[in-house]
Amino acid sequence: MLKGLLERLVGGPVAIPDALWESTLASVPFLARLSGDERDRLRTLAERFLAEKQMGAAVGLELTAEMQVHIAAQACLPILNLDLGWYRGWNSIVVYPAEFLVPRIVTDDAGVVHEYTEPISGEAWDGGPVLISWEDAQKSSTDDGTAYSVVIHEFTHKIDLLNGDADGVPPFAPALHRGLDLRDWQTTLADAYEAFIAEIELVESELPSTIDPESRDADRYYAHLPLDAYAAQDAGEFFAVSSEAFFVKPARLQAAFPAWYALLAAFFRQDPLAQP
Repeated sequence: MLKGLLERLVGGPVAIPDALWESTLASVPFLARLSGDERDRLRTLAERFLAEKQMGAAVGLELTAEMQVHIAAQACLPILNLDLGWYRGWNSIVVYPAEFLVPRIVTDDAGVVHEYTEPISGEAWDGGPVLISWEDAQKSSTDDGTAYSVVIHEFTHKIDLLNGDADGVPPFAPALHRGLDLRDWQTTLADAYEAFIAEIELVESELPSTIDPESRDADRYYAHLPLDAYAAQDAGEFFAVSSEAFFVKPARLQAAFPAWYALLAAFFRQDPLAQP
């Protein structure tokens, strides 16, 4: 089945078989809220996505049609009411079996250069490919129940990168986002991000000195937060992690940051909480 799907990727449009599409919908819990019309449009978008993007495997992974459609369905959810053009300017997705190591070079405030490798589950390169861990792509929550979708996370980074840095401020399309104001977006994002940072700092101030904040032992202290603690990295990560929560488990996000939730709904032109 994989060989046939890849041939269609090269030779023309992709047609996702009915049984494969139904099994994909069943395997991604947060797609259950979609109406029949939305599921049909998502399928069409996923077929176009698979025809236009090149998906390859790394580290010996055997990439199946099921994997490709599963990733495509999640990737296309944020642009369901936008357009595939929001993923323009690049064409490759690389799928790893699980977390993978990426080399990093960081210069600290003293000018000292540090080189190390970091285990990650996904990464979106500016102008380049999206890297995805297949093991993580199948998850819809973390161990503590926090919303999680590495696919949505990385693909919303791609949207954010369209107008420069991944800073949490994606471009607005005049025909689609007439009600959105750049200054209002920046202010609301900053307010929500600063409030989240304050919550993180409060949690860390209450951590026992014997617990490493980066260890699994600390997870239960962060579990009540509305977003994964990784959202505190910077505004770009806050946008990506918020987008995960918006599509996967929106209620906690809306309760914590209603104004920010409303802007995300206006940008993506979807409101998950308005649907049964």
